[in-house]
Amino acid sequence: MKIAVPTEIKVAEKRVGLTPAAVSTLVSQGHELFIQAGAGEAIGYTDQDYLAAGASLRPTAKEIFEAGEMIVKVKEPQPSEVAMLKPHHTLFTYLHLAADRELTDTLVATGCRAIAYETVRNGAGQLPLLAPMSQVAGRMASQVAAESLMLHRGGCGKLMGGVPGVAPAKVLVLGGGVVGTEAARIAVGLGADVTIVDAKLDRLAQLDQLFNGRIKTQAAVSSLVDQLVLDSDVVIGAVLIPGAKAPKLVRREQLSQMRPGSVLVDVAIDQGGCFETSKPTTHTDPTYVVDGVLHYCVANMPGAVARTSTEALVAATLPYVERLAKDPVTAMKADAGLAQGLSVADYKLVCPEVRAAFGLGLEEARLSA
Repeated sequence: MKIAVPTEIKVAEKRVGLTPAAVSTLVSQGHELFIQAGAGEAIGYTDQDYLAAGASLRPTAKEIFEAGEMIVKVKEPQPSEVAMLKPHHTLFTYLHLAADRELTDTLVATGCRAIAYETVRNGAGQLPLLAPMSQVAGRMASQVAAESLMLHRGGCGKLMGGVPGVAPAKVLVLGGGVVGTEAARIAVGLGADVTIVDAKLDRLAQLDQLFNGRIKTQAAVSSLVDQLVLDSDVVIGAVLIPGAKAPKLVRREQLSQMRPGSVLVDVAIDQGGCFETSKPTTHTDPTYVVDGVLHYCVANMPGAVARTSTEALVAATLPYVERLAKDPVTAMKADAGLAQGLSVADYKLVCPEVRAAFGLGLEEARLSA
């Protein structure tokens, strides 16, 4: 198969869909690889590295999309990229369609087959292609929260871990999945007073054991969570409903009751955000203030550590790329978990969670060649 990797063009996005090592693996299996010139330069993957791995270079995105049958990316396609997608293309990338009806409609209109990393499942029902970026984003969430608490960043001037004789910051993590666990890990390491909220009691028991009593846990009872929000210096939104829009867990009217300079970090912003006042921001302009509360809502958090993120992502995606490159339809028929990643096919939106987010009925996917 002809596999093509364009340069990511989302603001401040320097990750790349395949590393030179992954390219070498795919070339050895008989596939043709096309890389847009400069795609990996920002994180140390030179054009010469890709050439040495057996890829061909193309100078423009237009030539990349023309050359490829499968397009491997990191972030959702931007409008100029959607315009280059054709019915013969298989697009493999993060999509996060539930938060973007316009992208969904234009992607459907291309006729391409689009497979979303974030809804692919493995045999255990886990999300193996979302997990590595969730790990990165979770760890980053506590780092950016600690910095955002500083006065010159607009925070209240608290040190996350305090000092002897001075209490640490109170950090509330909403969601005990991969993001929440990793956020708590870093916050605990910084010395914060950490509470994790989750709806599943068995998960809270696991977290209590994992952290050996160094965190507090709280069942997701609305009135109790509301009080925890008001009493926190940092709230990290780490909820996930795979493929669907995130629920709103912090309401606008609560902000005025929080301490001025408190910080909200919304890791769920790719799926619409879990705070009512959330809106996507960028690494170049990451924060804004509503009612005295600082919001950090960067939609591609792992892009700030693009080298680590690329290596972690490609380690997870490469086995799926290998199978899809043999034949996408056969690969999805053989792996129901991979087929769950299918979002768009045959000019139809087929992902149940995205359809539900838009108030649409179910649509059965046809895995046609």
